[in-house]
Amino acid sequence: MSEIECKACEGSGKQMDDEGWQYQCSVCHGTGEVTEESTTKVMHTDENNRLLD
Repeated sequence: MSEIECKACEGSGKQMDDEGWQYQCSVCHGTGEVTEESTTKVMHTDENNRLLD
């Protein structure tokens, strides 16, 4: 099982909102890595990591 860098938090394990508050990444659960077998859909975000349609 191979690990790859989490694209949601760019490997930091933290996500930041538009006011600068940091939270544990909900995609990788704070590890900064996800497995290749993960079926997580990568969505586009803006510079504040807000999801875009």
